Amino acid sequence: MSSAAATRAATDTPVTPHGRTALDWRIRFGALSLIWGFSFLLIKVGTEAYAPFQVTLGRLVFGTAVLAAAMAVKRDRLPRGTRTWGHLAVAALLLNALPFSLFAYSELTIPSTLAGICNATSPLWGMALSLVALSDDRPTRRRVAGLGIGFLGVLTVLGAWQGFHGLDVTGTAMALLASLSYPVGWIYVRRTLAGTGHSHLSLTGAQLFLATVQLAVLTPLFTTLPSRFPLLPLLAVAALGALGTGLAVLLQYGLVAEVGPTTAQMVTYFIPVIATAAGVAVLGESLTWTTPVGAVIVLAGAALTQARSRPGGRTGHGDRSRDWGLSFGSARRDPNERS
Repeated sequence: MSSAAATRAATDTPVTPHGRTALDWRIRFGALSLIWGFSFLLIKVGTEAYAPFQVTLGRLVFGTAVLAAAMAVKRDRLPRGTRTWGHLAVAALLLNALPFSLFAYSELTIPSTLAGICNATSPLWGMALSLVALSDDRPTRRRVAGLGIGFLGVLTVLGAWQGFHGLDVTGTAMALLASLSYPVGWIYVRRTLAGTGHSHLSLTGAQLFLATVQLAVLTPLFTTLPSRFPLLPLLAVAALGALGTGLAVLLQYGLVAEVGPTTAQMVTYFIPVIATAAGVAVLGESLTWTTPVGAVIVLAGAALTQARSRPGGRTGHGDRSRDWGLSFGSARRDPNERS
């Protein structure tokens, strides 16, 4: 759901002799968009019966189980080295434990549609942070304009000119903070885990495991064991973890390997659309004109922030390792990437 790895994955999905998986990439792209778009609905359903930390813990347990199974099938091993595991623990906090928990808490008081749109601000935060933290990521007029347009879209969604009337400020702030946590984590991963030599699947599996451990420690401190386990919310949490976290990562790596991160990251722009449609159609959440209009402005700004300068003055995505839409924290430096 957030969104996918800061560098491209090159070997972590089975391919046919022609370099393609049996299932067309467009189908997998659509499936990934639906899975991540519906994740915000699943969070809302899960928090109707379970505490946010419990929803997050369940999500991580099921997601880790899927990646553990994938690692067993591929006979991939967990990474080695104390330093690597230390960096992975920080990545697990920034890319999984913290944002997953914040989104779960935010949906106690805000609609899933708003949470999904807040999630789409991650590329905006990422662009703003990269200008400060990454010395080789230079601003362009188009990208700066995209940043301004994107945050104008956020203000439109929130109805700023109405004084944020009817808006739960705390819940919205949590969702925005969750979206900010992703690019902070991506920058950290790029600086610390690039070039470790471990596979993306291995790093991400270890990262989710560490996030699960973190939530397993925190959850008993802030929640009590439920006296009953309603089936529908439990199924929602299971689907959120197995599909929205575990399977989604595997689909994402396959897409990045086959069509490249520039195309694969476009899933980011479908997530808020699907989240909004699901929230309105399934949960009956209300929708004012500011939500879809603001979402379109946010996505337009986010798209502009992804523009990169190519040799010869054209704009594109240039160095693929700098694409912000691909986040789950595994990183291995592309040998062709300029440092």
